[in-house]
Amino acid sequence: MNTTTRTTGRTTQEWQAADAAHFLHPFTDFQSLAKKGARIITRAENIYLWDSDGRRILDAMSGLWCVNVGYGQRALIDAATRQLEQLPFYNAFFQTATPPAIELAELLAEVAPPGFQHVFFTGSGSEGNDTIVRMVRRYWDLLGQPQRQVIVSRRNAYHGSTMAGASLGGMEGMHAQGGLPIPGIVHIGQPYWHEHHDAPPGPGQLEAFGIEAARWLEDKIAELGAENVAAFIGEPVQGAGGVIIPPASYWPEIERICRRHGILIVSDEVICGFGRTGRWFGCETMGFAPDLMTFAKGVTSGYVPLGGVLVGERVAKVLIERGGEFAHGYTYSGHPVACAVGVANLRLIRELGLVGHVHDDVGPYLAATWRELARHPLVGSAETCGLMGALRLVRDQASGEPFPAEVEIGMVCRGHCFREGLIMRAVGDRMIVAPPLVITRAQIDEMAALVTRCLDLTLADARREGWLR
Repeated sequence: MNTTTRTTGRTTQEWQAADAAHFLHPFTDFQSLAKKGARIITRAENIYLWDSDGRRILDAMSGLWCVNVGYGQRALIDAATRQLEQLPFYNAFFQTATPPAIELAELLAEVAPPGFQHVFFTGSGSEGNDTIVRMVRRYWDLLGQPQRQVIVSRRNAYHGSTMAGASLGGMEGMHAQGGLPIPGIVHIGQPYWHEHHDAPPGPGQLEAFGIEAARWLEDKIAELGAENVAAFIGEPVQGAGGVIIPPASYWPEIERICRRHGILIVSDEVICGFGRTGRWFGCETMGFAPDLMTFAKGVTSGYVPLGGVLVGERVAKVLIERGGEFAHGYTYSGHPVACAVGVANLRLIRELGLVGHVHDDVGPYLAATWRELARHPLVGSAETCGLMGALRLVRDQASGEPFPAEVEIGMVCRGHCFREGLIMRAVGDRMIVAPPLVITRAQIDEMAALVTRCLDLTLADARREGWLR
């Protein structure tokens, strides 16, 4: 198709040519994309996108894990417009604040777990995790333990793409570029059963594995010396790593280990926060109490960039009462337009009852739908947590044998998804979704039908190419 985009007068090909000439995309092979041409998205409503050729696409990834209230919400648009008219920008330096930043901090303290009364604002989740590195080291310095520098994370975790954020993350491909990780950040294994075992878990084995995986942290602390470890950071559910949902035993054991050694616990809530798991924050779903929480994405439903750190009283008390300047911050910390949209977004989540909607209605419905999809011959396992879901594609369902890595079966399936009007992400052999929280049961059925269609097309490819056993 070569239709003209209604609002601009440019054709898809013209947009693609301009894109290739000027726009360097994130996490992209620039040469490959220039040859292929980018998808041009021109508008959105509810859980749907439209491209420049007029095709409707079901966005099962909420943009990038962020459009929790769906597209086109007038309350957020009006909040941004009003704030732009009244005070489009002022900074939070020089002992200054703006009403939207104060009001959003108050609201965040209301919806956060007990003990979180203070907020440090950033422009993104990556900046939030950079702040974590600075803040936990400042905390220990004020307590007279400056040697506590090391932060422990996990392999295959994602904590952003800035120097510190990418270092905290455990993505090997990112570490291979730019001399990462930076000093003082180390990693342990992830609590992913299928990475460590060939067969599916038997009765009780998954919970035992959760304890085993948590104790890898204990081993790392013993290796480093507890007196040198500042914090442990983790996503309640690993998002970009493939929706890796830990066993229920994992996080409580992590908390026990950290408390035993006095180590701070950081919950990266950039993806899991604001209702995604069926509670306001993922740590509540997973049953642990962190000292710090990074947030972004769902705080504004992605309408305007905003991130930050919710600071628990253990840390806030030291930062405030010990005095001295915390020499860290950003031009856009507490940006008034972003914070005004954040206020409108949190109020809308409450007004629509979206946290309960996920917990009581569409979350369980997605879980039941995913159990049905587990019957598909390509699916080795199907897992959900709230409105996050993953399907692990396998070469042989009976044995769980994976496809050879060179087949890139997830990318094959993702290609069919794009062509069939579905945004579904591939992470290795895992196909994942995280749709807007406003999704209905009927729309989950629509999504599942598209997923089934794409699995069928992928299965046909695998049979034709001889990839199956």
